[in-house]
Amino acid sequence: MSHEPVGPDRDMPAPVVGRGESSVSGGVADEQAIDRIALRLRGAPVVVLSGAGLSTASGIPAYRDRDGRWQQPAPMQHRDFLASAAARQRYWARSFVGWRRMGLASPAPGHRVLREMERRGIVSSVITQNVDGLHQKAGSRRVIELHGGIGRVRCLACGERFARAAMQEWLLAANPGMASVVGRSAPDGDAQVADCVASSFQVPDCPHCGGMLKPDVVFFGDSVPRARVSAALRAIDAAHALLVVGSSLMVYSGFRLADYAHRQGRPVLAINDGVTRADHLLEVKVASECGAVLERLLARAVAWADQATPATAPASPARSRS
Repeated sequence: MSHEPVGPDRDMPAPVVGRGESSVSGGVADEQAIDRIALRLRGAPVVVLSGAGLSTASGIPAYRDRDGRWQQPAPMQHRDFLASAAARQRYWARSFVGWRRMGLASPAPGHRVLREMERRGIVSSVITQNVDGLHQKAGSRRVIELHGGIGRVRCLACGERFARAAMQEWLLAANPGMASVVGRSAPDGDAQVADCVASSFQVPDCPHCGGMLKPDVVFFGDSVPRARVSAALRAIDAAHALLVVGSSLMVYSGFRLADYAHRQGRPVLAINDGVTRADHLLEVKVASECGAVLERLLARAVAWADQATPATAPASPARSRS
């Protein structure tokens, strides 16, 4: 099977679509929708596509509101980071402040449920639009980071990679006066910082070759690496269904994976507290906080597994020899 590329698309405009018949929230309808997803999970394996809504319970804010409208400051654009020293100053100043929260964030219950579903063979792999690394922190082993990982830094000249924690130490050494600066964090690990502060921020170069350092993430306006896209499409091909968790799919790289799954005949299911760009493709959607719904799905899966396992007959008492 040939795979069509999914690519340069972290900034493509996405229409805000209305909620379709698959969108339900609350009461009996909500339970029925959860049951429908649970039945699909019984036909495992299922591949998960996760978004920012999964990590809000970890204290990392989402980009969009329930109606799919942008609610964060404009993110860094790939071309601006490469072309402008001032843009790089602004990015790293904001990242320095935002990393304190991002670096210490712990997996939410939803991350841990997906890890347990992987262990039980329900989830085959996780494709995540998030860059926070919380799936790996939770223990998930088969994770495809569609947009990269904020926990790594890469030199664009020599290709050397460094831990983001090490970069934080270099930034602090170059900017000791920034230690007390605070700001509101965003999903990509940056924070709001005054322009007058950012304009004087010192950005270190690669300690090996003096090249430009960049977070190992796909900025808006950049392309998702082809190998990463191919891995995501293979995961969808090998799965029984695609479960979207905590994503509005407004970013085109995520939407096209849902569209691909639909065109390949894979049911597309969603748990998202709000509208998604793919509502018209969904077999069923639970419009609710994803962590709580995932816990209920796992409970159903465990109950069904227990019912399917025959009870072990008690051992007969040993006869005494006389």
